[in-house]
Amino acid sequence: MTSVDKSGDRVRKMFSEIAPRYDLLNHLLSLNIDRWWRWRTLKRLKLEPGVPVLDVCTGTGDLALAIAKETVPEIQVLATDFCGEMLEIARTKQTKAGIPSPRLQFLESDTQTLPFASDTFQAVTVAFGLRNVSDTGKGIEEILRVCRPGGQVAILEFSKPWLPGLRQLYNFYFRRVLPWIGQSMARNGQGAYRYLPESVADFPSGGELVKILESSGLRQVSCVPMTFGVASLYLGRK
Repeated sequence: MTSVDKSGDRVRKMFSEIAPRYDLLNHLLSLNIDRWWRWRTLKRLKLEPGVPVLDVCTGTGDLALAIAKETVPEIQVLATDFCGEMLEIARTKQTKAGIPSPRLQFLESDTQTLPFASDTFQAVTVAFGLRNVSDTGKGIEEILRVCRPGGQVAILEFSKPWLPGLRQLYNFYFRRVLPWIGQSMARNGQGAYRYLPESVADFPSGGELVKILESSGLRQVSCVPMTFGVASLYLGRK
């Protein structure tokens, strides 16, 4: 049983409060490395024209926007999140990027109850959002349900660094420095930037998450550590 409060109402309110500064703080607190992590995720996808792609827990849409920008127009990209304030920012970014609808569509939906038919998408992605789903197992189940047989699942998530020295430095930054900067710049009543390190510490990573994904029915599961394990990309096929 998780020790972190991931109730839907709390997490939704938390992200709605920090939405206006979410992108700024993401790039600042990660030293912009998060852009590279998403780029590497995109490059691992093997996509074909004519079959849609889904990005869940999309937040302000960075990964969905990258997929839409870098793939052929014949691939429709759908992106979901249960926080309307985050999606409004995503849609503004879509307009600025000149990406039309229905080439890219942002829809408000909980990952635990996706409004799509089974076996629909050639790939389902999620970047730094799976750990925020209140019932992780249900979220994974829905991701696999809407992915077509043979389709890819790509999960980008924070993990725990393995390099001696870096692990201790990272833990100090993540638990002491980051919450102070985050709460100072994006004041909110839900402790969003204290929640971040708590949720990462509580969430399974590495081999533990690989086993969970395999037991859920995903096949050919691999884990690709990035930046010495600060983040990891989990890839598999339905």
